[in-house]
Amino acid sequence: MDLLNTLVDKGLRRELPTRDEALAVLATTDDELLDVVAAAGKVRRQWFGRRVKLNYLVNLKSGLCPEDCSYCSQRLGSEAGILKYTWLKPDEATKAAAAGVAGGAKRVCLVASGRGPTDRDVDRVSQTIEAIKEQHEDVEVCACLGLLSQGQADRLRSAGADAYNHNLNTSEGTYGQITTTHTYADRVDTVQQAQAAGLSACSGLIAGMGESDADLVDVVFSLRDLDPDSVPVNFLIPIEGTPLAKEWHLTPQRCLRILAMVRFVCPDVEVRLAGGREVHLRSMQPLALNLVNSIFLGDYLTTEGQSGQSDLDMIADAGFEVEGADTTTLPEHRAPTGGGCGSHEGGCAPCGETAEAAPEPSEALAARTDLVTVRRRGTGTDLAPNA
Repeated sequence: MDLLNTLVDKGLRRELPTRDEALAVLATTDDELLDVVAAAGKVRRQWFGRRVKLNYLVNLKSGLCPEDCSYCSQRLGSEAGILKYTWLKPDEATKAAAAGVAGGAKRVCLVASGRGPTDRDVDRVSQTIEAIKEQHEDVEVCACLGLLSQGQADRLRSAGADAYNHNLNTSEGTYGQITTTHTYADRVDTVQQAQAAGLSACSGLIAGMGESDADLVDVVFSLRDLDPDSVPVNFLIPIEGTPLAKEWHLTPQRCLRILAMVRFVCPDVEVRLAGGREVHLRSMQPLALNLVNSIFLGDYLTTEGQSGQSDLDMIADAGFEVEGADTTTLPEHRAPTGGGCGSHEGGCAPCGETAEAAPEPSEALAARTDLVTVRRRGTGTDLAPNA
C-alpha cells in the first residue's frame, strides 16, 4: 500500500504523518491488518530493535478517590468491588516493588488514587522512592499521584524519581464527557510541570470509551505536541460498578490498528502496551509486540493481568527480548538534557474530517465480563503479588 510505504519512510525519518494518514490507518480492513503491523513493526525495530521494557505497578493507595473519571473503578461513587486501602508504608511499598524487579521489571510505577498529592503525601512518597533506590540502585521509579501543585515535581525529583505519569486519556473535545471534576488543561499542566522539573514525562491515552477515530487521532497528536518520553496505550477495562461498564467496542484487530497509528505518530517514543491488553487483544497480544516496545508486567491497579511468567514466555516465544537495566531505552537523539534517567517509561482543534462513530455493541462484540478479574492479591492483601 502506498499509505504504508509513506508512513514507514516518515517514521524512519521521525517525520509526523498527516491527520488524514493517521485516520487512514484506523480505517484499514482486516485483510490489510498484517501489512499494517509489518509496516509499523519496521519503525519500531528501527528505534528499539527487538527489546521489550518491563514496568511494574505498585498501587500505593487504592480506592476512595474524590474525582469522577467515568472509566475508573476507584472513582467517586464507584460500586466496583475493588480493594480499598490507605497509603502503604515505605517498607510495604518497597517489598512490593522488589517483587516486580525480581520478575524483570526495569521501572517501578508508584501510583496513588486521588485528585493530587498533599505536601505530606509527597514526603511520604519521597521516603518510598528513597527506600526503593537504596535497595535497587538501577531501577527507574515513576510516580503517578494525580495533579501536581507548584514545586512538588521538583521535590519528587530530588527524592530520586526518574519520571512522572499523568495521562491525557482522551481528546480535549470529549474530555468533559469523561470527567467533570478537573479539566484537560489541568492534565496538560501537570505533565509540563514534570518536564520543567527534569522528570521524564509519561503520558498516554485510554481507547474504547466510545470515542471516534478523530478523537483518537486528536489525543495522539496532542501527545506528540506535548512530547512525553513514554506513551502508554490503555484499552478500557469495563469494570462492573463504573459508568462505562457496558462499553465493549474493541476487537483485537482495532486494538492493533490503534497501536500502529500511535507508533507511526510517535515513532521514536517508548510506546507502552498498558491496561486492558489481556481483555481485548487476548491471543493476539504477541502481534502487538511488533508495535510497542514496553509493557506492564503482572497485575494492574485494581484488576489482574496474566501471570508474570506468561508475559516473559510471550516475549520470548514472539522472538523478542527483555530489555536489561544497563540498556538505554530511548534512542540517543532523545537523551535528556535537563535531567531524567535517560531510559524512559495516563487539545487540538478538530481535524475537519468526518469520522464514523464508534460501533454499537453487537453479538460479535458481546461483553466478555469473564475476562475482567478484580485484583485480590499483592499490595493491600496477604497474598503474594503477580510478578
